[in-house]
Amino acid sequence: MATKKTKPAGKGRLLEFYGRGCHFCEYMEPVVAKLEKEAKVKVEKIEVWYDGENEEMMKKYDKGYCGGVPFFFNEKSGEWVCGATDINTLKKWALSKKG
Repeated sequence: MATKKTKPAGKGRLLEFYGRGCHFCEYMEPVVAKLEKEAKVKVEKIEVWYDGENEEMMKKYDKGYCGGVPFFFNEKSGEWVCGATDINTLKKWALSKKG
């Protein structure tokens, strides 16, 4: 698991890029649901394995840092998280307002 920062896109969304059928993405479903409930945030889920446009969008945010899913990107702060992680790391990522 890696957490990094890149330039923010400026829209302010919390994005989760995932692949339908991805074991690690499925593992993160209850963690993301808990995050949304506890932190009162909304994570926009974007499927990339079966949607070429979404895959290209993920590549623009990822810039080759992670290269896979799940990949979480915070447009407001520019911070990102690669792979499955714990609720505390995800909460820190989601609530970050750096930019």
